[in-house]
Amino acid sequence: MKRRDFIALAPAAALAQTRPSLAETYRDSASKLIVAAMADQGGWNKMMHLCDRIGHRLAGSTGLERAVEWCAAEMRREGLSNVLTPLVQVPHWVRGQESAMMLEPLASPIAMLGLGGSVGTPPEGITAEVVVVSSFDELEKLGAEAVRGKIVLYDVPWQGYGRTVAYRGQGASRASKLGAAAALVRSVTPVSLRSPHTGAMNYSGDAPKIPTAAVSVEDSLRIRRLCGNGQTVKVRLTMEAQTLPDADSANVIGEIPGREKPEEIVVMGGHIDSWDVGQGAQDDASGCVACWQAILLAKQLGLRPRRTLRVCLWTNEENGLRGAAAYRQWAGATVKNHVAAVEMDGGAERPTGFGLTISGAGEEVMARAMARMQQIGELLAVVGAGSMTVGGGGADIGPLTRDGVPSIGHRTVGQRYFEWHHTHADTLDKIDPQEFRQSVAALAVLGFVLADMPERLAE
Repeated sequence: MKRRDFIALAPAAALAQTRPSLAETYRDSASKLIVAAMADQGGWNKMMHLCDRIGHRLAGSTGLERAVEWCAAEMRREGLSNVLTPLVQVPHWVRGQESAMMLEPLASPIAMLGLGGSVGTPPEGITAEVVVVSSFDELEKLGAEAVRGKIVLYDVPWQGYGRTVAYRGQGASRASKLGAAAALVRSVTPVSLRSPHTGAMNYSGDAPKIPTAAVSVEDSLRIRRLCGNGQTVKVRLTMEAQTLPDADSANVIGEIPGREKPEEIVVMGGHIDSWDVGQGAQDDASGCVACWQAILLAKQLGLRPRRTLRVCLWTNEENGLRGAAAYRQWAGATVKNHVAAVEMDGGAERPTGFGLTISGAGEEVMARAMARMQQIGELLAVVGAGSMTVGGGGADIGPLTRDGVPSIGHRTVGQRYFEWHHTHADTLDKIDPQEFRQSVAALAVLGFVLADMPERLAE
């Protein structure tokens, strides 16, 4: 470096060394937000309304549209700015009546839930012998001769959600290619009280569509034991599932406009839709309301950040991600003005912190961003959410992530989430109100600091 360059840079370096950290600058604001969040009742009241008075909210359902309308009306009543409900066309899958019954070697009902997107059976159902496999490799080794005309059961032990869910998504088509009449999947969960877990599945274009459903862990293990002991297991599967034409839905958006740079945006949110069982409490009323309440508390405390702080409740995360795609299209060229995108979609167990992804960022940019995140983390230690890690985001902010928007995922201890995930048991009573308030507090501080600090996170 030339001497004159060193002299020119020295004042800037000295300024950087003497500038207060984000933790020092925002300690007072963070304290106010945390105190308010931990005493707040408004967020819990919203949770009770969504869960107890509206209930589950599958894309295309009246429940989802009631939720969209209520959330938008409530945001306007609370005084959030620029409340909008941009139209989104969503898939419309209807479960209908369904059942599974073991007929041989004894008559016994099977706890089941059809998988989202599945076709139905004929009215009389499908009755066939069951063949059990524990992997796709095992299925392929059996071959078409052993599989044709039978119901394939994937009895796959829990190996973490990311690995095990592949059988839910791909199982039907993989079995269909070998001539199977239907496919059953052991529920994707580490713990079961004979509780089946639904979720989305996908058909490939190179195999006939066959009905598919999840069965409880207990029923799956029982069928495996019977087959392992040389018994012929015969099951009748009946499903009225059908896919109707796309339906109208909407994302829900509200804001606190920035006082200096309103064109720059920090967006936070979760997905307002859920599966058609339970109440969609953990997944994801908790994420929607926590982000919404985090922004509202800043407004109530008179903390107006430099940049715009936006909440978005995305529609159709569960079986299409249409809301995520529609938000990216709606944002258009303003995507470059998104300073950060924050998503909560892992339930409301005790929060531990946040994870950051900046697609395409170099080492220096990532290092500076992580240093700022860690300073924010110092403010969150009091609610146990101060851990800041590399790697985070979410499905609904995925399109923004791919465009280089710094993307931040909410983290929890994750001890029991997948026990309730996509089941009749995803109800409000599974959420501890104080742990929920800890997430509100963490999101409120994170969102406000990201929207107010002098530099953008990735600068």
